[in-house]
Amino acid sequence: MNKYEINIYEQIAKNIKKYRNIAGISQAELAERCGVSHEFIRRNESKKGRKSFSVDTLWKISLALNVNPGLLFEIDKNL
Repeated sequence: MNKYEINIYEQIAKNIKKYRNIAGISQAELAERCGVSHEFIRRNESKKGRKSFSVDTLWKISLALNVNPGLLFEIDKNL
């Protein structure tokens, strides 16, 4: 797989879940901190869920997780 074959939405969703778990917070708590619904977070973290998020939402998620926004774009070669 080359860098142009990455599904960036899947990768970002995986990173959101990773950093949420590291922060030790639930999907519901992340949703509350970001001002989005729990369903929004659940759907975006789900492997089968439809993923859609704006740059603004990614910014809010990075603030809520206390991580640099660039970390949400980290590429996992094993994805």
